[in-house]
Parts: sequence; structure tokens; C-alpha cells
Amino acid sequence: MFSPSMLASFGFSCNKSTAHICNACQLGKHTRLPFTPSVSVTYFPFQLLHADVWTSPIASVSGFQFYLVILDDYSHYVWTFPLRHKSDVTPTLLSFHSYVCTQFQRPIVALQTDNGREFDNHALRTFLASHGVSLRFSCPYTSQQNGKAERILRTLNDGVRMLLFHSAVPPVFWAEALATMTYLLNRRPCTSTGTTTPHQLLLGAPPDYTLLRVFGCACYPNLTATTTNKLSPRTTRCIFFGYLPDHHGYRCYDPTTRRVFTSRHVVFDELSFPFRATVTPTPQSPPASSHDPASVVVANPLQVQN
Repeated sequence: MFSPSMLASFGFSCNKSTAHICNACQLGKHTRLPFTPSVSVTYFPFQLLHADVWTSPIASVSGFQFYLVILDDYSHYVWTFPLRHKSDVTPTLLSFHSYVCTQFQRPIVALQTDNGREFDNHALRTFLASHGVSLRFSCPYTSQQNGKAERILRTLNDGVRMLLFHSAVPPVFWAEALATMTYLLNRRPCTSTGTTTPHQLLLGAPPDYTLLRVFGCACYPNLTATTTNKLSPRTTRCIFFGYLPDHHGYRCYDPTTRRVFTSRHVVFDELSFPFRATVTPTPQSPPASSHDPASVVVANPLQVQN
């Protein structure tokens, strides 16, 4: 039993109103400190970029296992880059830096990432330091400090799953769905940008919505230029797999030959999805006559319901 003096001294030493640090309490009850909302504000594109890498549970049909996402803090414009290896992150960031300097004539001021080795390495540190780019890391096991990158990953992955489920496209085509979801995100308003789209904030012009089509629907690209003779079919039934950044056209996948056609002249059937399985109803057997003992029907065990 504790004596009154011992309890009094213990209560005094562990009194919350007293400024002190109790070693036993810290060892037994230590918790993470609360996070406060970020108050940082950016005033122009590429003042701050957020980056992260996502690992896919399955490899894509093109052999991609990861993708790198880059989010501009000012415009909320997003770029995604499918990767085969995590070691491809550094060369991809170097190429992206050249792309920004050439296409936008703006410097990248700061890059915010987690402390993964794909970002925290000598090659990337040296390159960014030579160009005056500030490299910021979140603390280990503290993904909340890289919150914008984590949230855009969730938004992208949610959209990829919806595109695949709606069209019944197999998961191995997640990279194609990712490119389409990235295209759509940059052309729709969001909470952070109000009524202005990221496309307009970054590029200065509203997006063109007339090109939008339903991902995974049936489509018919014009193949007249590649037919063998004048009596050959002028098209084939394909599947719409998104848009191209370097062409003013559409990507059409032929599931029979596994070829991808790039064409501007495409007819879409947005109510038909070739990857959706066609369910054929099972014919029902006629009921057996109760007066004929030879006509005994054995029920299909798959149709029996408890």
C-alpha cells in the first residue's frame, strides 16, 4: 500500500498543471502531436511542387509497376509518369525540370516529397542544388506533411478504379486509365481552384470539352489507309483507351490483334463496352410430372438457394 505522503508526492510530480516532464508517463503514454492546417500560400506556377510515388499491386500490360505524380501547388495541375522501376524517378524529374524551363520559362522554386530513397539521393540532390531548387522532405513515417501529394494519389486511384469498374476493363490496363484520369482532373474545377480549372490556371486558356469520350467504350477508327484492298473492312471494333499528349486524336485498342491505333477519325459507341461479360441465361428444365416416376429432374446445385 502507498502511504499518504507517497501518494501526495506522486500526485504532485504527475500533476498536469505543473510544468514538468515525467519519464514514465512519456514512455507509457507518448502520442503524436496534433497537426495544424497549412498556411503556406503560393503566388505563381512551379513555386512549389509536390511529388510522390505509388506502387501498383499488379504490373500493367506495358510492364509498369509504379507511377510518379507531380502536383503544382498554385494551379493544382497534375502530371503522372508510369515507371517500371523506382530508380526511374530521378531521370524523370530531371526531364520534367527541362520541360518546365523550356515550355513555361519559369524556374522550379521548391520540391516537396517524402524521404524515400527515390527522392533523397545524391544524384537528385546535386542536380536540384545546382539549379537552385529547394528540396523539402517530410519527417519519417509522417505522410501528413506530404498531404497534398497523398490526397492527389487517392483522387487519382479512386478515379482509376471507377474507370476500370465502369467499363469492365481488366486491371492490367491501369496505366491507360491513369492517363485518362489525369487528363480529366486537369480539366475539371476543384475546391482549391474554385470555378477555374487547373488547365486554365496553368495554360491560360479554358479546356476543350468536345473531345471527351467515355473510357473503355466501343469505337471504330478509320483504317482505310492501311487496308490491303478496296474490298477490305474500313474499320474494326476497338476499345477507347484515352487521349494522347502529342497527337490530336484518340487511342483505340484492338483486343483481337492487341494493337493500338492512333486516329482522329473515330466513331464512338459510348453505350457499348466490349470488355463487359455477356451473361447468357441458363435454360430452365420443364417441371417433372408427379404422375411419372421415371421423369426425375436433378436440381442444379448452383441454383439451389438455402
